[in-house]
Amino acid sequence: MTLHDLNSELLACRRCPRLVAWREEVARLKRRAYQQWDYWGKPVPGFGDPRARIMAVGLAPGAHGSNRTGRMFTGDASGDFLYPALFHQGFASQPVSAHMDDGLTLKDIFITSVCRCAPPENKPRLDEMANCQPYIERELAIIQPVVLVALGRIAFERLLRMNSAPPDLRFSHGAAYRLDGGTWLLCSYHPSRQNTQTRRLTVEMFDQVWSQARSLLETI
Repeated sequence: MTLHDLNSELLACRRCPRLVAWREEVARLKRRAYQQWDYWGKPVPGFGDPRARIMAVGLAPGAHGSNRTGRMFTGDASGDFLYPALFHQGFASQPVSAHMDDGLTLKDIFITSVCRCAPPENKPRLDEMANCQPYIERELAIIQPVVLVALGRIAFERLLRMNSAPPDLRFSHGAAYRLDGGTWLLCSYHPSRQNTQTRRLTVEMFDQVWSQARSLLETI
């Protein structure tokens, strides 16, 4: 299966009635600031370099971010924090991700998420994440990254479910674990507005994560 084949299947997915109803309602009603937008309102595919050695995994699309633009981490505060960091480390062609036709390209990194549809209150249920898991499993099989960056505890825990790993691994910002098969799993706080505005995650802390990811590539 190619990424194109996988994305075609993903875009037709309606496995989770609650998420389908929510993503489509948000796309229909829109936020006042985005009334001129034609919202995406569908599952959001992964984005980036198909030959990437790094895969970053977030939680889920934002209702008025990726659910509006159709690109991972695009159109909201999380993306405004993520892409400058990737640009600084040479993984992104520009520090801004505004919409799918803005010219942004990624190098050696592919961005995806545990859940592909925007969930109410940014909280997907366990069964909804389980329904989405086959998509990320097949992305992993196609891309075969050597470094996984878990953006947040939930992404970390879901990735552990999909990889052979000791049961005692714990999420901690900046922690890196070598999984069976040699893949590295690197932890980062999620670049959510809540984390960045409270300075739980700073620009310097996030930059260090991507510098560490690059360094881990040299150990493979």
